[in-house]
Amino acid sequence: MKKSDFYYDLPEELIAQHPIEPRDSSRLMHLDKKTGEVEHLHFYDIVDLLHEGDCLILNNTRVLPARLYGVKEETGAVVEFLLLNQHDAHTWEVMAGPGKKAREGAKFTFGEGILKAEIKEVLENGNRIAEFSYEGNFYNVLDKIGEMPLPHYIKEKLENKERYQTVYSKELGSAAAPTAGLHFTPELLQKIKDKGVKIGFVTLHVGIGTFRPVKTENIEEHKMHSEHYMIPAETADIINETKKNGGRVIAVGTTCCRTLESVCQAKGKVCEYDDWTSIFIYPGYEFKCIDGLITNFHLPESTLIMLVSAFCGYEHTMNAYKIAVEEKYRFFSFGDAMAIL
Repeated sequence: MKKSDFYYDLPEELIAQHPIEPRDSSRLMHLDKKTGEVEHLHFYDIVDLLHEGDCLILNNTRVLPARLYGVKEETGAVVEFLLLNQHDAHTWEVMAGPGKKAREGAKFTFGEGILKAEIKEVLENGNRIAEFSYEGNFYNVLDKIGEMPLPHYIKEKLENKERYQTVYSKELGSAAAPTAGLHFTPELLQKIKDKGVKIGFVTLHVGIGTFRPVKTENIEEHKMHSEHYMIPAETADIINETKKNGGRVIAVGTTCCRTLESVCQAKGKVCEYDDWTSIFIYPGYEFKCIDGLITNFHLPESTLIMLVSAFCGYEHTMNAYKIAVEEKYRFFSFGDAMAIL
């Protein structure tokens, strides 16, 4: 298939710039996986779409306040760092901008001196290896001076950092939020449990590559970024028990979907596992684990809309997006949701 097959026209005013309050009051499109029929609901109605004996799988990753603004020690020029991958206690791979100011040996100061960095290496892909110096705990320093790495299409400043975290976030390490989970509240999760739906957690640390565009017209030539994931034994047991009893396994977000499909691809079943994945799911893929998917509305021509098309069918998916635009749903990270069941 071609990248252009996944294009749709989106008016800029439909890109959500801020989260809705309360979290579960966002709109929810119910898309029937078999028929393609669409129903317009609110996210708190998700309880009615779930059945006793189903299980809901959530990604409990927590977003790092990974965007840092500082100055070059030598000149005072302003610089921006985005933390990508931690190599050891003091060393990270970062994106630095403007890049010409971040040559090897360059030194920077952040937060009026509570964090300092030196560029140790410039990588082939343009990223930098930076060594940081600080007192105390690095993550405490980040909490004080770091900003949330919101996607480029969100122009408004986020006043409350926690609104770019799920209410169940726990394992620190993501460069972006698993946004399908932003709609849940503790009260809604309790209602879901009370209905007899089991809830399990996996961890996939979302990389900044999630925003990387597909550049090849033939989508099969696209190279996916790699992300680390973990599935605990408890969650594997919930999934396997659900399958055994005829219930549905419903992934909350493309990150959960990729995690569960990755372990099935690697091990042939869902089990306790810790690995890296670069799985690319597009139409033609045969799903091995999930029976349902809750997800937000994704960018045109992105790997995420390709994944949704693989799960629900290309025609159903693109028609649902056409309807979402016509009905003025809110799109992307802080936008509305879709339940494909």
